[in-house]
Amino acid sequence: MFTGIVTAVGEVRSAEPVEGGLDLQITASYRGLTEGESIAVAGACLTVTAVGEGWFQVHCVATTLERTRFAELRSGARVNLERAVTAGTALGGHLVQGHVDAVGTVVSVRQQSDARLLDLEVPDEVERVTIPLGSITVDGVSLTVNAMPRHGIIQVSLVPYTVAETTLGSLVEGNRVHLEGDVIGKYVSAFIMRRELGS
Repeated sequence: MFTGIVTAVGEVRSAEPVEGGLDLQITASYRGLTEGESIAVAGACLTVTAVGEGWFQVHCVATTLERTRFAELRSGARVNLERAVTAGTALGGHLVQGHVDAVGTVVSVRQQSDARLLDLEVPDEVERVTIPLGSITVDGVSLTVNAMPRHGIIQVSLVPYTVAETTLGSLVEGNRVHLEGDVIGKYVSAFIMRRELGS
């Protein structure tokens, strides 16, 4: 479990295809990482398989590659990182599972006063569980939905800190991002759908 509060930005050292999956080595400022630890990489919960001086490795299985943009990563790519929450961790964002639901596309980036507005094209399964002023995770960052201006479009607002301290500050039109819908919205949607099917 995570909170969507990015605690470091790492850089991909290598991305090596292995047995239908992908091994990613990522530099990070973290200390005390251990094999078997869960870490959110661009919002996806992955297991640490190896640790070295200033870096760690994770393995992406085929199903992860199908749901994410990890197959597109190359050496030098920057990724948001968050270690799993522990008892007593402040819940500064919202409950994030680290399960990427879909990949969205940035369709607009514009500055409005001190905030940067991003319009994201999202698939139906993400839009269905999203409400204005609700929560969404974009590349591992917990954000509030600023607006839903039209079908298939979700707008988020980035504060200056988020622009400076995460990879979201470098997004431009056409970039693809990992999306995780609000877990509460998922449960409500599933409950309603099951009731409708049972009626």
